[in-house]
This record gives sequence, C-alpha cells and structure tokens, in this order.
Amino acid sequence: MNQELDSFFKFLEDEKKMSENTRLSYKRDLVKLQQYCNGLAIHDARQVSAANLKSYIVYLEAGSFKAATISRNVASIHAFFHYLYNEHIVDTDVSESIQAPRIEKHVPEIMTEEEVKRLLAQPKSSDPKGIRDKAMLELLYATGIRVSELIGLKVSDVDLSKDLLNCNNRVIPFGTNAREALSEYLKESRDVLLKGNDSDILFPSCLGDPMSRQGFWKLIKAYGKKAGIQMEITPHTLRHSFAAHMMAGGADVHSVSEMLGHSDVYTTQVYAQLGQSDLRKVYSQAHPRG
Repeated sequence: MNQELDSFFKFLEDEKKMSENTRLSYKRDLVKLQQYCNGLAIHDARQVSAANLKSYIVYLEAGSFKAATISRNVASIHAFFHYLYNEHIVDTDVSESIQAPRIEKHVPEIMTEEEVKRLLAQPKSSDPKGIRDKAMLELLYATGIRVSELIGLKVSDVDLSKDLLNCNNRVIPFGTNAREALSEYLKESRDVLLKGNDSDILFPSCLGDPMSRQGFWKLIKAYGKKAGIQMEITPHTLRHSFAAHMMAGGADVHSVSEMLGHSDVYTTQVYAQLGQSDLRKVYSQAHPRG
C-alpha cells in the first residue's frame, strides 16, 4: 500500500495544494489503516474490501477512540479511496459503504454577513481608540483567532507585505479590509495609545498597557448594541462567524481547521452545518472580506 499512499500524499501536495499540517493529518490516519491492513496480510490497496474497512471502524470503536477521532479517520479513508477510484487504481470505491459515527454538537450562534458589516462599521475613524477598535474587529473576523490570541499579539506577528498573521505557530492569511485597518492603526493610533510606553504589544489599552479579555468583551458588546444587533455578541461570536462564513464560501474543512488552530478537524465540521487547500487561495475565494 506504500505506493498508493505516496501517490495520494503527492496528489494532496501538488494538486490540492494542501499545507504540510493538513497532509500530516491525512497521513497519520491512513498509516494507522495501513498498519491494520498489514495485520490482515493485506499489502495492496486493491485488496482492501468494504468488509475490511467496516471491521477497521469496529476496531477503532473498540479501542475507545472518541467519535470525533473516528469520524476524522473515516473522512481520510473516503478521500484516499475516492482518489484511487478517480485515478482508476481501483475498480470500485469500497469506502462508500462506511459512515462516520454520529456526533452530537452544539451549533454555535453566528452573525449574518450583513450584521458583521454593521458591527465593523461602528468604531469611529476620527480618534485613536476608534481606529484601534476597527483594526481589532477587522483582524478578529478576518482570521478567526481567539480573543486571548488577539490581545496577546505582538507587532512583529503581523506581516503587512504578505497579508499574513503569525499566531501560536499558525500562519493565517487576512484580506484587504484587515490590512487597510491595520495599516491606518499602526500609522495613526498605536503610538498615541502607548503614551510613550516601550512595548511590542500590537493592541494596547487606552492607558498604554496590554488590553484585558474583559476590556475587549465590553468593547465588542458595546459596538454590537450600537449596531442594533439583537443577539448577545461575544468575542467568540466573530470566531464562529468567520468559520461559518468561510465554510459557506466553499473553504474546505481542513483549511478552516488549520486557521482556527483546532486539534481535530471534526471540531470544525460543525460549521459546515451552517453554511483545496493553499490557505491564501482558499481564504481569498471563501472569506466575504478576502
């Protein structure tokens, strides 16, 4: 099965343009399947039957793997055998008969794109605080990062020349609106807010200190009320909305999962209910403000 797997991984890299992290996710799942098949003396993907795959899922369930982990493995198996069938390496896609276990998930409440536009339009562009708030909201919606990550950003984490954000070992693209808001903020407001303090924090408070989670929560809640949005808005609401709008725009779940920093792709799958893979291409095609 080594040859078929190598061909598939090369396809993910060369044709689907998937990132290394995403490819590694597939590889971990499929190598585990390969090891199981080796135990059955099956060394060629063309020898794998639907019954083999079903017994493998039973094996995972007996191993006390979480439903989300099993579902991720099923998705990887589907992708692999679908590729083999399309490339005429196998005559039938034997993975069609296996299904992922049902995962009950709380569907997060999200904002509509129109509500997001109203929210982002609220900060005043006539004062340093408003310019900062605009940049923070634009970046939060543009990248889907957590509020703890947002307030912890350093100036060096932003690459305006490439429209990329470095955040906790993730490289996340952002669009034109976020770039313009950040550029204006760095040019006009940050030094004013720092009040002479020597700091590399990207978004200081109005006192020149690092902003707190509570401070940003109050900020976004006030803007939501000002925008006339009825739902209760929290910093995580924009993260949920980013993910849902990306999925609705056609982004693949692995890419969105990588941008969000989810450890398991099926944590991200819930957003598909609301609504390949070079991240920049995926982002520009799927994000409303890309």
